[in-house]
Amino acid sequence: METVENAELRGMRVGDEAFDEKTITKEDVETFAKVTGDHNPVHLDEDYAKDTIFKKCIAHGMLSAGLISKVIGTQLPGHGTIYLGQTLNFKKPVYIGDTITTVVAIKKINVEKKFLTLNTYCKNQKGKVVLDGEATVMIND
Repeated sequence: METVENAELRGMRVGDEAFDEKTITKEDVETFAKVTGDHNPVHLDEDYAKDTIFKKCIAHGMLSAGLISKVIGTQLPGHGTIYLGQTLNFKKPVYIGDTITTVVAIKKINVEKKFLTLNTYCKNQKGKVVLDGEATVMIND
């Protein structure tokens, strides 16, 4: 069965959305570097970063992507969701001190397979999209 336009799955419908907001701290960036081993100086060394196109340290792109995972795993669809795939387009840098709003919206529902296609994006406090993409998830009953 293909995706049905007006399908509903566990009370969720196309167009439903959820969001979360987080201010990125230096500690977040340092912890991400420690956990992943990504110690690129553009993220951690102000002297190095000032000579880059960004002029100051930026957060890891995958740190912002992780915020999408949080919304998917805790809100929409929520607990028990199985992440199957994610595309990511990094649009603008995220700086320490930026407040990032993450939005996840249902684009398609495949009732038979219990799959959702989700539009995903993050925007900064100025309303500029810093990251966008599309996720595919499976509902685990």
